[in-house]
Amino acid sequence: MPASKAQQKAVHKYTKENYDRFLVTMKPKGFLESVKAHAAARSESVNGFINRAISETMERDGAAPDGSEEAK
Repeated sequence: MPASKAQQKAVHKYTKENYDRFLVTMKPKGFLESVKAHAAARSESVNGFINRAISETMERDGAAPDGSEEAK
């Protein structure tokens, strides 16, 4: 059953209020397919994989969970 207009509007409002959105451009063309395959092989969504990769890299680089830099 398709979502009603009111339900679509509510989901859009919730997403806008609770999530940051960011467009990622991947190079070279076709790289996205590799990312999708990698994520799927680990039973993970592409979004989940990208968020995990960013979080793990920031942790390794010494950034705090909120994105602010920790004293090194």
